[in-house]
Amino acid sequence: MATISANDLKTKGVSVIEAALDEQPEAVISVRGKERFVVMDVAHYHYLRECELEAALAETRADLAAGRAVSESAEAHLARLDKLA
Repeated sequence: MATISANDLKTKGVSVIEAALDEQPEAVISVRGKERFVVMDVAHYHYLRECELEAALAETRADLAAGRAVSESAEAHLARLDKLA
């Protein structure tokens, strides 16, 4: 992953980000030598979000298949939560 210093970003602007993202999908911005931020193209961000949602859906399906789900009314759900508190 490419690393961009905050100073380079300050002096060169967005062009330094564009150059880094031409070679890799993500770049790290370092501040005083420490990694602080990650930047990426918005299309790559949307792809990662989609992957995250697909993983959550797969986990939910696995929970349903294993019987780790409860089907109940809103009132019954709130009553169950009250008992846990």
